[in-house]
Parts: sequence; structure tokens; C-alpha cells
Amino acid sequence: MGPRGPLALLAAVLLYGPGDEPPPAGVKGTAGGGVVAAAASSATAPAYDGAGALLRPRGYRRWVFVGASLGLSYSEGGGGDQFHHVYLRPESYDAFRRTGRFPEKTVLVLELHEAAEKVAPSRHGRFEGKRVALEVAVKDRERFPDGWAYFSFGDGSRRTATAFPRTDCFNCHRQHAKSDNVFVQFYPVLRDPD
Repeated sequence: MGPRGPLALLAAVLLYGPGDEPPPAGVKGTAGGGVVAAAASSATAPAYDGAGALLRPRGYRRWVFVGASLGLSYSEGGGGDQFHHVYLRPESYDAFRRTGRFPEKTVLVLELHEAAEKVAPSRHGRFEGKRVALEVAVKDRERFPDGWAYFSFGDGSRRTATAFPRTDCFNCHRQHAKSDNVFVQFYPVLRDPD
């Protein structure tokens, strides 16, 4: 079956769920080898297209869910009532729990959902409605001299994204993040001991 033989096929089945297709063969940082463990690690690593744009992470909802917030905002105007969900690459989670630092190739995904309510049969409360934004933080010194870069995939429908200018996100993260440019203070799975 060639380089995408039975083990690579098994890795694809294990790594990608319904609606997730493995990225094209040969894309840097993606699965496509012969060893399932190596494929699993590289499948969650940041992947880039030929022009250097970040590819939208696939299967991130199966990563470690590190925290949620409602209406959290870094601006004076507030963030409204959007739900924020943050997912962390599993290998990065394991390394952070062991060392207190995020390793190279760390990827965090932030999903923002509108707050929906009064949808039958519910009578009270709010839940995650339509996704309105998908943002990603990547630690990759090979590509970004400062270590971290930040991306927006719009509402999540864009396939690729280029890094924001350093002044848009990096400086705030550097100044206010609890650990290594990450707002660990908002994520109990990272902040609190087991």
C-alpha cells in the first residue's frame, strides 16, 4: 500500500473524526508516516501550507480541554456574552504538567461561541450557540523569532491564516500571561494541581 499503508490509515482513523480529513500528504507537521505514535504526535503539531500560512488545526476538540470562560475580554468594551473554549495539544499539556513550560510546537485553540438561550426545551440558562471565531496560538521558534505567534481563522471556516503583527497579541500575552505567554490563570486544568 506504499507510504500511506495500513498503519498510516489506522492513524488517520484514530486521529480524525467525522468531517475531519487528514491534511494532504507532504504538508509539514502532519501525519503520513508509518508509526502510529509518531503520526499522532505530528498530527497535532502546527502545519503550514507552501506559502507559510498556518493550516487550521484538525480534530482539536479531541485535545485537552483546559478551560472555558463567559464574556472574558482584554478590552475596555467587554467581550459580550460569548463562550470561550480553549483546547491544548495533548503533548504540550503533558510537558507543561511535568515542567511548568510549554514546549516547542505547542498549539492552543480558542473557540468563541455566541451565547444562545430560550431554545426548546430549555427555559433558563445559556448554552454555546453558533461559533463566531476560531483563534490559535502557536509556539514555533523555527518560524517566529519571538517564539509565539497568534492567528485568526475568522469564524472557523478559513483553511489558512497568517500571524497577527507582533503588536496585536504578542505584547499583551508577554506582559500579562501567567506562564510562557499563556493565560494559565484562566485555565484551571493548567493552573490548579491535580
